[in-house]
Formats: sequence, C-alpha cells, structure tokens
Amino acid sequence: MFQVRFHGRGGQGVVTAAELLASAAFREGRHAQAFPSFGSERMGAPVMSFCRIDDKPIRAHEPVSEPDALIIQDPTLLHQADLFAGLGRDGYMLVNSAHDFAQLGLDEFAGGFHQDRLLVVPASSLAMTHLGRPLPGAPLLGGFAALTWAVSLDAVLAAINERFTGKVAEGNAAAARAAFDFVRDEREALTVEEARADA
Repeated sequence: MFQVRFHGRGGQGVVTAAELLASAAFREGRHAQAFPSFGSERMGAPVMSFCRIDDKPIRAHEPVSEPDALIIQDPTLLHQADLFAGLGRDGYMLVNSAHDFAQLGLDEFAGGFHQDRLLVVPASSLAMTHLGRPLPGAPLLGGFAALTWAVSLDAVLAAINERFTGKVAEGNAAAARAAFDFVRDEREALTVEEARADA
C-alpha cells in the first residue's frame, strides 16, 4: 500500500488534490481512498488530507500516520513539529516552493533522506501562469507522478479533466504537465550529480 499525506491550508484545494490522486489511481485499475482531516474549517487554517493506493481492497480508514509520501501545499507549515511525523528515510516529499531546502531551513533534515526523493516545485507559480490562480493542487500532482511513479501523468490529467471543465481543466492540466517536466528534470540532474560524486 502507498500512503500519501497532504498538508496545506483551507482554500488551497488540499482535499480536492487527495480526491484527484485517488481518481487517478482508480483509472489505472487500482484501489484507492481519499479523505480529509480538519482541525478547523476556516479559510487559511491548517488542513490535512490523505490518500491510500493499493492493488487490493483497502480496509484501513484511520488517518495516515506513516506516509510513504508527503505533499506540502503551503511552505509556511514546514516548521510545525508534527509535519514530518511518520515519514521514513525511504519516503518522498514534494514541497510547493520556489526555494530550495537550504533556503527553507530544512537542509539538515533533508540530509537524512534520498536526495532525489525530496524535491521542491514552484506549484503556485506554475498554477498562476497556466490557470491564473495560485492553486497548487494540480501541479503538485503532476510533480508527484514524476517523483514517485505511483500514478502516471496521463491518469492525473484524466482525473483533472473528469473533475473540471473548460479553461479550468485546461489550465490545471497545463500546470500539472509543467510540474511533471520540472520534477523529472530535477531528478535527472540529481542523478547526474550523484554519479559524478561517486566517480
């Protein structure tokens, strides 16, 4: 089972992102579930949502306490003590930011993980460019597909086009594609860098 925990703020589409990821997994013939956990429902309050993906029926329904991947939609949440709770050293993390981990004050934390599994992607900026609104959910899912291969980009795009219509669907899909390309290129650069370091 692959478990994902989303962190963001009310109004950023945290719940929708988890639902889109579950929909993408369904499209690939897998079992999936998505559900939210609200500390408070007001706009701007911290919000979590969860998604599980498996090849067999999912019987667990409790919040994800040991995620295989974290998707951080709002970097202002990064220094909350429990944000990274349960993430193992083989885990993945995607952060919506134009700053690297050193600039975010997470250099030491990131050092304990596989460097090609913890990445930043300027999701809000990509959404603004392609959608006209800084909603990071769709681009983060495109980046997530490139980072983990837990779902394909095609499945993410299909889920977006099922959920949205017209220019909103087109903008979200374009932002997801751009983020996929960004993360793929970042991972390739890190692989080359590691190969040089080992030579």
